[in-house]
Amino acid sequence: TGSGKTFTMANVIARVNRPTLVISHNKTLAAQLYGEFKQFFPENAVEYFISYFDYYQPEAYIPQTDTYIEKDSSINEEIDRLRLKATASVMSRRDVIIVASVSCIYGIGSPKDYFELTVPVRKGQQLDRREFFNQLIAILYNRNDVNPERGTFRVRGDVIEIYPAYENFGIRLDTFGDEVEEIALFDPTTGEVLEEVEQAVIFPASHYVTSAHNLERALRDIELELEERLKELRAQGKLLEAQRLEQRTRFDLEMIREIGYCSGIENYSRHLTGRKPGEPPYTLLDFFPDDFICFIDESHQTIPQLRAMYNGDYSRKKTLVDFGFRLPSALDNRPLRFEEFLDKVNQVIFVSATPGEFEIQMSGGVVVEQIIRPTGLMDPEIEVRPTRGQIDDLIHEIKERVARGERSLVLTLTKRMAEDLTDYLQSAGIKAAYLHSEIDSLQRIDILRDLRLSEFDVLVGINLLREGLDLPEVSLVAILDADKEGFLRSEVSLLQIAGRAARNVHGKVILYADTITDSMRRTMEETQRRRKKQMEYNRQHGITPQTVYKTVDEILKTTSVADVRARYKTRSGRKPAREFEVLDRLTGQELIARLEEEMKQAAANLEFEKAAQIRDEILRLKGKLSSQ
Repeated sequence: TGSGKTFTMANVIARVNRPTLVISHNKTLAAQLYGEFKQFFPENAVEYFISYFDYYQPEAYIPQTDTYIEKDSSINEEIDRLRLKATASVMSRRDVIIVASVSCIYGIGSPKDYFELTVPVRKGQQLDRREFFNQLIAILYNRNDVNPERGTFRVRGDVIEIYPAYENFGIRLDTFGDEVEEIALFDPTTGEVLEEVEQAVIFPASHYVTSAHNLERALRDIELELEERLKELRAQGKLLEAQRLEQRTRFDLEMIREIGYCSGIENYSRHLTGRKPGEPPYTLLDFFPDDFICFIDESHQTIPQLRAMYNGDYSRKKTLVDFGFRLPSALDNRPLRFEEFLDKVNQVIFVSATPGEFEIQMSGGVVVEQIIRPTGLMDPEIEVRPTRGQIDDLIHEIKERVARGERSLVLTLTKRMAEDLTDYLQSAGIKAAYLHSEIDSLQRIDILRDLRLSEFDVLVGINLLREGLDLPEVSLVAILDADKEGFLRSEVSLLQIAGRAARNVHGKVILYADTITDSMRRTMEETQRRRKKQMEYNRQHGITPQTVYKTVDEILKTTSVADVRARYKTRSGRKPAREFEVLDRLTGQELIARLEEEMKQAAANLEFEKAAQIRDEILRLKGKLSSQ
């Protein structure tokens, strides 16, 4: 609601100066928080930890139709890198702030194994090359002398180059005989040395690493569990299930013995990490020291998510276990139960404009109400209008905003309505786009960025244009079907949606409805209560409300996680192409050369969409250069 909750969080972090975890309920908001905290704390390790799946179909079995669905997924390499960087940072420094989604309560490897298997190297060290290469292979780095990429290393004579799985730079070791003469960080694209260092630490290329000793023990434990489970199934006359389980598990064991992993290795995580049956899995929370502080942002949404994760996961896995697709230990590859989560966090601050009963109860009624904004901005006016002729009325209101250089949000009830309304607005000459759950997380951030940069004037959505979205350019929020009482039009939902217009001095909310529901009435009463306090405060202190407009540069920084161009910024001061206006001709040509190299690399990796995106950026840059 624009009352400065994020700024308050930043001040608490600065005062207590302890490792911090900020949990957000959706990826779009997590990305915005990540960008804002990077601006508040430019010298700190601000990291991003969300699910790395672009697409995920979990393993499942439907007994009614005897249908087995194999696990299928697509991993986003950039988000995987950011996740690994988050754990590397929390293991190596105290000034760390990790912005995470509920992905942080899902199992990853043991922090003890992760830390013990790190490979330190320092200048002047005596290095047994064969042993060093074996150490790198043990932490899941592959040797690739031809086409090195993230999570690989290559050897050229006396030079060893490591490409960490969690960084955008490489580590180059110059050796003479068995001695490390020089350690340098370099740009993998150009080979340019960025910095010479005295020492470096190489963290594992995956969270799921384990020592050879632990692996042998785990294989023995899996064998024992398999034998016990087969006896149980055969005693129950479940011969098909027993045969299926034996075949699948023995194949997995053979794969782990030969190559160190297998498909679905996470289902054996209890054995690999040496946990007892029923013990909670290791998660991101276990990587933090004991004194870390946890913020739960938009807690009225995040707490129910944290509660719900375990039960959904359990019911699916229980079916797989019952029908011989998995060993019972697979049930321990799970998210944390809510009680386990509460045990693992030390101090928690719940942040929400509309806190739930649980948060108020847990805090013992100690609630800090932030109604007064430093900018003097007040909660938006709310107006109810009839549904008859609502689209024509909406277009008129949008055009007024466009004339003033402001933006609008429109909320519908279904994806189909959002898409149809967007098409209709576009046919009426309005630059509009839609945002819903089928659009992947990084693309959503791009869409919000384009709205703020005036690439279009109206964004149509359903449930994503709510909590936390910081869009000061938006002065109109229009809610269609506001009188359809339910989850999307509850008091909490309406207050949150209205909060998107609370960052602009001309903020206004229009509810299109033919009746006034209880939720609408309570929303208007609460908004009026806040407005009275805000008006009185402004009058007493002579404050004139002002919209906080951000520069293009600031907008780009707060949405940096979506910026594929951010990788091209080097320590020599080159900027992402969006900020091209500040580059001279020579730097522009250099940037084009680098982008062309990246484009070819992407094409070679069969990442054609990424290559096309970079190609478009090159064409834009060339156009700018030729017009100068």
